[in-house]
Amino acid sequence: MREHEEAWCKVYSAANALEAHSLTGLLHTHRIEAQTRGESLSAAAGELPANVVEVSVWVRVSQHTQARAVLQDYEQAAEREWQCPQCGEDNAGSFEICWQCGAEHPSL
Repeated sequence: MREHEEAWCKVYSAANALEAHSLTGLLHTHRIEAQTRGESLSAAAGELPANVVEVSVWVRVSQHTQARAVLQDYEQAAEREWQCPQCGEDNAGSFEICWQCGAEHPSL
């Protein structure tokens, strides 16, 4: 099978198109070829069943394991809260800057 004919598989069901595109970009930074699928139907949310309007991220089968590792790191980071070193405010793990004072996440 030639490279351009290689099969694709779904690796992530996103909450919305913005998250799907962000994750596709994240995978691209790790040299993983990724696509966003299903966003054209997202405008029909509420009119069609949820599984039909799902926005998802797809990768080549050969990169599935690598993609899942990157996405697991993303999911774990989103769950970890962090405390702002400048003002002491607690922030959600998905925040890159403090919502209170605007200071950057200490690991950036």
